[in-house]
Amino acid sequence: MTVTLINPSGLPEIDVYRQVSIATGSKLVFIAGQVAWDADGVTVGEGDLTTQVEQCYLNIATALTEVGGSFDDVAKLTAYVVDWTPDKMPLLLEGIARAAAKLGNTPFPPATLLGVAALDVPDHLVEIEATAVID
Repeated sequence: MTVTLINPSGLPEIDVYRQVSIATGSKLVFIAGQVAWDADGVTVGEGDLTTQVEQCYLNIATALTEVGGSFDDVAKLTAYVVDWTPDKMPLLLEGIARAAAKLGNTPFPPATLLGVAALDVPDHLVEIEATAVID
């Protein structure tokens, strides 16, 4: 495995992701921010943050498969959520949990969450980008 996930002592333990990833592979993969589009470019889950988060993760998994990787190779995620407020956290976490169940991954790698005013398409509520390391 090219990425090892840990929670260092002295940092809080987060249920859905680990605080640190240690990458040892040889190929660095940067995946553009994924939105809730299906393969035909149709928005999945219009108005539904949970479904859109799930679709973003599934799209990242699709991109990783294409380059010979999997979610196990992801070293870092960054999520951009439109009009973020803390009360949206359960919706975000449910989308992550649904994706994890489908992908067989838990926990996920370190992640950063940023609130933004808008994304490229008004129907998009979230965009998630990934960095992976593959042997």
